[in-house]
Amino acid sequence: MTLKNTDDRWGSVSQLFHWVIVALILVMAYIGLTMGDLPNGPRKINIYALHKSIGLTILALVVLRALWRVYAGAPAPVPGTPTWQQRIASVTHFLLYALLFAIPLSGWVLNSSAGYPLQWFKLFNLPAITGRSDGVHEAAEGAHELLFWVLVALVVAHAGAALYHHLFQGDTTLTRMLPGRRKAPTPAPVAAPASSSPTPPPASRSAHAISRPCPLLPGETRGDGAGPSRAPGEPVSCAGRADACHRQGAAGRIAGRC
Repeated sequence: MTLKNTDDRWGSVSQLFHWVIVALILVMAYIGLTMGDLPNGPRKINIYALHKSIGLTILALVVLRALWRVYAGAPAPVPGTPTWQQRIASVTHFLLYALLFAIPLSGWVLNSSAGYPLQWFKLFNLPAITGRSDGVHEAAEGAHELLFWVLVALVVAHAGAALYHHLFQGDTTLTRMLPGRRKAPTPAPVAAPASSSPTPPPASRSAHAISRPCPLLPGETRGDGAGPSRAPGEPVSCAGRADACHRQGAAGRIAGRC
């Protein structure tokens, strides 16, 4: 797996940004939906501080991810994807980036307009980006909550589309964002080139017997006049002798020729 994105797959850096941000969004959603019901006290203050720190972390990661995408590019659309689906995917990605910028910034405005300090995991303070104002605080609070629910709807649609492509379309929309090595495609079998001279089939046993010379029997010659010879036209082969013996019957066996 490469660090940069390729034409058909997201690189390991983009995958790391993607899944870390997804995990942090899930944590933020749980904290944001439950922290308001906590009783007042140090634990509630610490949970609010954790919520703000994670939000700042998401903001920083989204900035880095956007810069990395400009540098590394993005994979080409999956082959066979209709143009209208490509356009919807592009708009969805743009809105996701915009929301991941806007939600932490609205929370920053919300915190600043309330006059609360802003720390990142109690390591350093960040400056206020607006003065204290009840009107700004109320508007930022409403925008922060509304943008969160829009993000939830887009994330559900985004994940649902990826699962649809994976389960029903059978393409790589989901798998190219998953870690691990991509499975290499199985090469198609290569047909053997046709031979200009076809190989003759193996000779049968009977044909081999006809072409193979048969040992001479006692008193039998090759017809050169040195002794008893074969009948005219009789093949010098075991098959020929077998046929001759069949014709001669018992007389041939008595004579020792069969």
